[in-house]
Amino acid sequence: MSPTDPAPRLPHHKLVAYQLALQLVQLIARTRIADAHLRQQARKSASSCALNTAEGAARQTLADKSRAYGIALTECCEACAAVEIAGALGACAPAQVHAVVTLAVRVKDVLSRLVR
Repeated sequence: MSPTDPAPRLPHHKLVAYQLALQLVQLIARTRIADAHLRQQARKSASSCALNTAEGAARQTLADKSRAYGIALTECCEACAAVEIAGALGACAPAQVHAVVTLAVRVKDVLSRLVR
């Protein structure tokens, strides 16, 4: 969704964390992981990161927001770890691992500020 799109916006559309999490989902979807289990785990965790970020944005209390953002943070780390493990096993190219780790660190940094 672009900023000039006249469609109604939801709370998560305003979050940089959500935009970065969505980029992580897209990057992992493009990453060639030969191991089917690690590929599935990386995609599932990246999706969960984005979903929990969106959930946190919609929550009303600080405690609820913090919990959802905390889960998003752990899912981000899990997605990254699945790709790193694939790289360690030779099931993923080192350049792809580096790209995922670089973006995951950005996601982690932003989410860490939202967890209170």
